[in-house]
Amino acid sequence: MTEQLLTYNINLISRRDFLKLGGLSLLGLAMAPFGQVPSLASNQQGRVIFDSVTIYDLPSFSANALRQAWADSVFPILEVTIGDEEPAHNMVWYRLEDGYVHSGGVQPVKTILNQPIWEIPTGGQLAEVTVPYTDAYWETDLHHEVAYRFYYETTHWVVGTLYGRDGTPLYQIMDDRWDLLYYVPARHLRLIPASEVSTLSPDVPAEEKRLEVDTANQVVIAYEYDKQVFITKAATGAEFSNGAFYTPAGRHYTNYKMPSRHMAAGNLAYNGFDLPGIPWVSYITEKGVAFHGTYWHNDYGRPRSHGCINLTSQASKWIYRWTLPAVPADQRSIYDEAGTAVDVV
Repeated sequence: MTEQLLTYNINLISRRDFLKLGGLSLLGLAMAPFGQVPSLASNQQGRVIFDSVTIYDLPSFSANALRQAWADSVFPILEVTIGDEEPAHNMVWYRLEDGYVHSGGVQPVKTILNQPIWEIPTGGQLAEVTVPYTDAYWETDLHHEVAYRFYYETTHWVVGTLYGRDGTPLYQIMDDRWDLLYYVPARHLRLIPASEVSTLSPDVPAEEKRLEVDTANQVVIAYEYDKQVFITKAATGAEFSNGAFYTPAGRHYTNYKMPSRHMAAGNLAYNGFDLPGIPWVSYITEKGVAFHGTYWHNDYGRPRSHGCINLTSQASKWIYRWTLPAVPADQRSIYDEAGTAVDVV
């Protein structure tokens, strides 16, 4: 997606209209004119994120339930539509071949296979998953134990290419948290060229860029020279059974950035998490609060994170590229105290 498609003037619509219609962007199509439901690519699909979702005969939770779809089920999405007034924070629904499903529990995905690349630069190259999901194995035998499941638009460091035991081309993935190696079918990942992570608005002075995280309305706004140039829905910190994890208010800076991060903490049975390949991470606190892409929900517009600012992968990539410091394409992280200012209000 180009910078032009991702950047637009929010003065064209009211804040209320954005909060209602902004969810259309969750298909990554939507920086189309507001008031218009965007057309879909013929290969647009959805992956069930939650344990299960319900398919209804109309785009409403009060409509007749037709069936259940289970985690990691994949189906074609035929249309994006606006449902009834509930839930107010996200009224976006997807029309399927046999009914409607609320967008919150469905990740928009595609299935794109890639030509394996055999010459990997020293130190590795960043890649993103281009299929709904792919399994990462401990060994080159694809019948061996699965280490993790990698989901669409997650990012990973490819450090080598080789043939698996059955002749399948595999990428060797280096886990940035555990320093472990995994093996993934190479056709399921796309190597990301340097041009795709170049800095956006490089001519704007650093002091004239600023981000605002509006926790009351659950939106993130980017400013250049105090002019709004980008807005996206978000999901910020919330309160859980094991404590409050609110996104800290005040002035922060994006001084530590990573294009991919394996985030893990706590007990998985008690609001913990273990999430490899989180894309486009821009940290704003030393305790790990960050902007980042999200593949475990598609329900923006209400607090639901452990303190981070959850965004779509496309939105987090825009912020990663637009903020300072710039991260060289061959570098796995960068730290610089002179990051872009972020006001959490």
